[in-house]
Amino acid sequence: MRKIIGQHHASGITKDAAANLVFYTEILGMRLVKKTVNQDDPSMYHLFYADGTGSPGTDMTFFEIPNVGQTYRGTNSITQIALRVKSDEAIRYFEQRFEQFNVQHSDAVEINGRLTIEFEDFEGQRLALVSDANNHGVASGTPWDKSIVPVEFGITGLGPFKMDVEDVEGFSVVLTEIFGYTQTSSFTHPITAQTIMTFRSDLGGTGDELQVVHNTNAPERPGKGSMHHIALRVKDEAELQEWVEFIKEKRIPSSGFVDRHFFKSLYIRTRQGILIELATDGPGFAINEPMDALGETLSLPPFLEEKREWIERQIKPLPKVKRL
Repeated sequence: MRKIIGQHHASGITKDAAANLVFYTEILGMRLVKKTVNQDDPSMYHLFYADGTGSPGTDMTFFEIPNVGQTYRGTNSITQIALRVKSDEAIRYFEQRFEQFNVQHSDAVEINGRLTIEFEDFEGQRLALVSDANNHGVASGTPWDKSIVPVEFGITGLGPFKMDVEDVEGFSVVLTEIFGYTQTSSFTHPITAQTIMTFRSDLGGTGDELQVVHNTNAPERPGKGSMHHIALRVKDEAELQEWVEFIKEKRIPSSGFVDRHFFKSLYIRTRQGILIELATDGPGFAINEPMDALGETLSLPPFLEEKREWIERQIKPLPKVKRL
């Protein structure tokens, strides 16, 4: 049975992997659960940050492209990734923390029923922290207990994904008729006054919500601080194969089945320009590293091991992650 069960991961672009690692581990307090390379271009880092165990639905990932230019914001793009915390108190904690580290951020404000801080990383990646105080739906992950952020305030997973599209009606059809989402409501953003449509899949809640904004500006030109794609969860490889056949029957262009070693995937770029990946829960990040040592060394899938020496010459050493 084909079913989406929430967010899986979100992947962005950074110009500087070392600075990226510092921001996401030392300011946000996420765990580096996999230090690897882009499987399609192994000359560049691919970093994965997640909860304490690298649970599906909790990870932000970044491709390092050192010569990438700036992002010119526009439509037909992924415009914000939200991260979940347990409580309103955690939002207040990060509000003070962002002041301490000079992170550009909004005041804490209620957005679609959740206390929220919108902020940007050092490259202009658009993010938000949302409180799960009133969440019902997809379960959260577990904060990293060795993070320099106190565990009671730690990030527990991915929240709503926001996308701007010019053809909002066509994109709504893609979400509902192809991916099986239900349009639930719309709300007005309290700061920007944008009308934002919301969609949910099977379980609902903070870790399942997609948000869509009608934007008629020029299309985005991606660069550092832009999002590359979003990934949605499917249960396992058998169910992913059902999606592969379904997409093929619908004659929708796609990547077909892709083995990413840590999970299995299918990529579809919609006519509105949004790249959506379907990814399985397993095998998971502990497939080739002990759970207590995730992200500590360069991890490569088996088909790249023979290139390890060459790869290690291409990439620069990263700073050691600070931890309790």
